[in-house]
Amino acid sequence: MSNKKSVLVTGGNGLLGRQLSSALVATNHDVFALVHRSPPNPIAGVNYCVVDLSTEWPETELPSQIDAIVHLAQSAHFREVPTKALDVFTVNVASTARLLDFAHRIGTKQFLYASSGGVYGAGEKAFHENSPINAPGHLGYYLGSKLSGEILSQSYAAHMQIMVLRFFFIYGQMQNRAMLLPRLVDSIKEGRNISLQGSEGLRINPIHVSDASQAVVAALNTTESATYNIAGAEIYSLRALCSKIETMVGRTGQYIQAPGTPLDVIGDISAMRSRLHEPKVGIVDGLKELI
Repeated sequence: MSNKKSVLVTGGNGLLGRQLSSALVATNHDVFALVHRSPPNPIAGVNYCVVDLSTEWPETELPSQIDAIVHLAQSAHFREVPTKALDVFTVNVASTARLLDFAHRIGTKQFLYASSGGVYGAGEKAFHENSPINAPGHLGYYLGSKLSGEILSQSYAAHMQIMVLRFFFIYGQMQNRAMLLPRLVDSIKEGRNISLQGSEGLRINPIHVSDASQAVVAALNTTESATYNIAGAEIYSLRALCSKIETMVGRTGQYIQAPGTPLDVIGDISAMRSRLHEPKVGIVDGLKELI
């Protein structure tokens, strides 16, 4: 980033939140990380704001002046709908509305909203930023909440720069092991069944967290509102990913046939490459971290 900014990063304890906070501190920016609880290993130079977004959180816990907000936080209960539906709504939608209102009132210039490539659904071709969004009735509650956040954020484009970043399968060393790529690694290492549609399963282009972080840093250095897919440069089927993991761990995976025909979830990253960042970390090196 060319000019020093004060940046509030929500979800500061998450995989991307920690990586981004470190990157911003390293470039001498004032970083405020909004976290659910104080981290056991805080990042030097980061100012932590302990706020539970699932509650009626007080704005007094946030800095009174901020140049940019990067809203990465999301409910940890996204798989527990409808039991935890209100938590998902409060964190993913209501808190987005509150943060946008807060940003507008204090004169924040940039608001970056972390969405998901899942809003496109799945298909046979890579999705570009102008591809149709999946029909609301087929999105499901979690992806519906992410699309709602996009709509709320874009409604402020006349008042501040709005960036919507649609992430595709971020992965990295400290990731929750329930997420896709760590789960594949652990399933092969522990001999658990892996379900695949067809012989290869769907195809994806996952992005390493360091590349995702650099894309966000680059987005903070732009001046126009925009939407970007944030994904990796390499496309793999799930079976091809598993084959690489098998070679690395010296074990053969156990596969079961799932019903249906696989449809891909691939993000076209032409815009990201030309305006933000060219992914650097290949899948082989990334998988070694997970293993």
